[in-house]
Amino acid sequence: MLEQLFGSKTRFRILRTFFAHPERSFFVRELSRAIDTQLNAVRRELELLVGIGLLKEGEGKKDFSQGSSLRRYYALDLQSLIYPEVQALITKLQILGQQEMIREIKEKGGEIKLLLLSGQFTNDREAPSDLLAVGKLKEKSIANIIAKYEKDLGFEVRFTLMTEAEFKERRQMMDKFIFALFEANNAKVVNELRV
Repeated sequence: MLEQLFGSKTRFRILRTFFAHPERSFFVRELSRAIDTQLNAVRRELELLVGIGLLKEGEGKKDFSQGSSLRRYYALDLQSLIYPEVQALITKLQILGQQEMIREIKEKGGEIKLLLLSGQFTNDREAPSDLLAVGKLKEKSIANIIAKYEKDLGFEVRFTLMTEAEFKERRQMMDKFIFALFEANNAKVVNELRV
C-alpha cells in the first residue's frame, strides 16, 4: 500500500523520519542508517523531495579536527504548500500500520485480557512503556510481531507482557510502573479486565 501512495518504501521511511522530527536536519548517511537503506536510494529520494519543495537543502560544517569537509543537510520545509497535507497522510498511514500490528497481536498473541497502548502510540513521551499486554500470552509470537512492524512504525516499541495474576498483584500493590502507565495518555484496545 505504501509503495502505491509514495512510489517507494524508502520515500515513505524518509518522510516518516522527517515528520517524526520536523524541526531537525539530517545528512544522507545518517538517514541511510536510520532507515536501513542504501545511500544511493536515499540520495535519489532526497533529490526528488527537494525538487517538489517538501524538503530544503543546506550545508553544515563537519568537525574540523578530522578535516574541513561540508555535509549536505536536509530538513522539512515547514512553509511548503504541501506540508500540511503530507503530514496528515503520514499520520493516517502510521495509524493503519498500528492497526495491522494490533490485529495480528490479538489474533496470534494468545488469550489477551488487556492490551493497552501508550507512549509512542499516544504521543506521551513520559509513559514507561508503549504497549502492555496481559493474559495467557504467547510471548515469542508477540515479540516477533512487534519486531516485524517496528521498521514500518518508525520507532522501537517498548512492550511489557504480564500474566493476569502478576498484573492484579502489581495493581493491588499500587506498583509505580502500572500507576504511571494508567496515568499517561493511553488507549485500551482490549479490556476484558475492565480496568
